Amino acid sequence: MSATPTRRTVAVMALIPAVVALALWAFAWPAARIAPREVPIGIAGPASATAQLEERFEQREGAFDVHRYDDEAAARTAVEDRVVYGAVVVTDRGPHLLTASAASPVVAQLLKEAVTSQAPAGTPVPVTDVVPTPAGDPRGGALGASILPLALAGVAAGAVVTLLRLRGARAAAALVGASVLAGITAAVLADNWLGVLTGSWWAEAGVLALTVLATSAGVAGLGALMGTPGVALGGLLMVLIGNPFSGAASAPELLPEPAGALGRLLPPGAGATTLRSVAYFDGSAAGASVLTLSLWAVLGLAAVLVGARRGGRPAAATEHREATPAPVG
Repeated sequence: MSATPTRRTVAVMALIPAVVALALWAFAWPAARIAPREVPIGIAGPASATAQLEERFEQREGAFDVHRYDDEAAARTAVEDRVVYGAVVVTDRGPHLLTASAASPVVAQLLKEAVTSQAPAGTPVPVTDVVPTPAGDPRGGALGASILPLALAGVAAGAVVTLLRLRGARAAAALVGASVLAGITAAVLADNWLGVLTGSWWAEAGVLALTVLATSAGVAGLGALMGTPGVALGGLLMVLIGNPFSGAASAPELLPEPAGALGRLLPPGAGATTLRSVAYFDGSAAGASVLTLSLWAVLGLAAVLVGARRGGRPAAATEHREATPAPVG
């Protein structure tokens, strides 16, 4: 047996366990370490009445980021604008909890348990779901489950464009066209058919398309600059890192660091945040995540165009050499 096949065999034997270990780390580690980390919540009411409750939340060091509001109306507005995940309104009859299960059913349940445990024994805590999950997705799982298909679609588009050797404007047009069609298709399925998205249809389709474009352009851009290894790197980054670190199934603030912060900087996490905003909160708090997606899309497409120019010269030189007759004798 020659040395080359032997090395390839050893490489495969070592690579598969490494990929398995990476996948288990990326998916299982964040899920096993879910806990509140600087989760923004609100407390509303007179300072004299809320001081003790605020102190109890702050005793859980690093768990909650407490925002103070004068009254229930201000706290409700903050929940609707995605400034906080929920708010506790202190009244003469006891605490009243405002939640937004559409922002994260997991955080809504966590807040309910936290406030109930701190209330005096036997005191009921009324809960108002200010922005509930839609009837088509009462547990909020469908939106989280949609992020992986979007990531896979983006990786597939970027890989196909690279493997088919599409370059320059043609590659960019293929990526944009595929992303737009993917966004429209996903919006039809998720909004019109399943009813899990309830916002502006065109805004949802735009976010879905932008998420796929950010992913596909990132993969294709890496492929244009690095070749096949770049496509593999992009796929690993988007699927094995971006998807489990997105926080779509829970919330970025519940993931261990640096997973929560890194997930927000990758297209799957930014796409999940933006989609929640446009689907349930009229676009509130979507600015940063839209900027993240746009940067991935623009930089990825720029890399595709730059890669085409860099690759065009060697290709042209090769064609010229092949077209030149070999000297006789």
